[in-house]
Amino acid sequence: MQIHVVAAGQTLWSIGAQYGVAPGLLARFNGLTEPYRLSVGESLLILKPAQLYTVQPGDSVYSISQTFSLGRNELYRLNPGLSAQERLYPGQVLVTKLEDMPNYEAQLMGYAYPWVSGRVLRGILPYAQALAPFTYGFTETGELVRPDDEQMRALAKDFGVTTLLHLSTLTEQGSFSAQRAGAVLENETARAALIRNTVREMRDGGFAGVDVDFEFLGKALAASYAAFLQELSQAVHTAGGYLMAAVAPKTSDTQPGVLYEGHDYAAIGKAVDQVLLMTYEWGYTYGPPMAVAPIDAVERVVRYAVSRIEPGKLLLGFPNYAYDWTLPYEAGLTRAVVIGNEAARQLAFDTRSEIQFDETAQTPWFSYTGMDGAVHEVWFEDVRSSLAKFHLVKQYALRGLGYWNFMRPFTANFSLANAALRLPD
Repeated sequence: MQIHVVAAGQTLWSIGAQYGVAPGLLARFNGLTEPYRLSVGESLLILKPAQLYTVQPGDSVYSISQTFSLGRNELYRLNPGLSAQERLYPGQVLVTKLEDMPNYEAQLMGYAYPWVSGRVLRGILPYAQALAPFTYGFTETGELVRPDDEQMRALAKDFGVTTLLHLSTLTEQGSFSAQRAGAVLENETARAALIRNTVREMRDGGFAGVDVDFEFLGKALAASYAAFLQELSQAVHTAGGYLMAAVAPKTSDTQPGVLYEGHDYAAIGKAVDQVLLMTYEWGYTYGPPMAVAPIDAVERVVRYAVSRIEPGKLLLGFPNYAYDWTLPYEAGLTRAVVIGNEAARQLAFDTRSEIQFDETAQTPWFSYTGMDGAVHEVWFEDVRSSLAKFHLVKQYALRGLGYWNFMRPFTANFSLANAALRLPD
């Protein structure tokens, strides 16, 4: 496994010849489409196949998997896009083994809204072990507010991916309310009802567990939130499930701010089975242009987290999105636009922009001039920034990664995950 940074004058064909890899395979692992145009500064994942197979008439994914002793999802991971393909074609060349096989086992999970593209989700699910439909909320009396998630749960089941009941502070009006969380956490009757209803929904809906995401609670609710998670954990375990919780990216016990003070890492870590570190949003919609998840800031969170929570419980949050800022940035006025990481790469090419790389943040960025004459700055993720985060997972012996979110394709990232981490089938 190698990463190549495109220089001026290089093409997919010249790069393929340099590494002895067919251009079509390079394109497949990097999510490139014809005519395979590249930007200067763009990073490409170089994976070398150790074994190829040409599809014969009558072959199926099942028969090929059996022939090469592969799980179905394992074959899909080796061949990005195959899981979204309706059928195999005779003459189609498939990868059945890579030269480098990873040995660090890690789990991947992620979130998606019910309106996620089925094609996009089919392309990602072979890499995932859990999917959390976003999101279930609750009323003041502890009744659940349900999403229309049946279709995506059925799709996850088709790929053997478990689902989690994601519980947040969504109200029946469709907005998020930290006040709603407080009202239920401090009301014994409502709290008991919420636990009872959540566990019933988990069991009846075929969920493997519950994922709780209560944010902006403030210091006053920290203890009652941890106690709620402990009570919910016992009920979830009794019903045969597991409990997960998402936490704000803290670096100390006393970090000020309503986002951080409501999450007691040590208490939450004791109460639940898994913890998602929401290590993203340093660069955010209303903030100045910067990396969404700069590696130096992310590592500070991880270093603190492993001092309070068992590393084997921790999932490192990964941002599957990018931001496009219009300059000059004006606090309170500028609002960045969210785009996908693959869309950011395409935008760099369309605007003939050279991609830069911030070594401290370990994150790519570029600037361009829009049709209206305004200068824009884009920060996104690529295989270099992805590898830096995957290294943290291994360095700190974390459980794996949690993606916000699975709504957009990011082929190179997931191909890299399959090459750098051993993903359970």
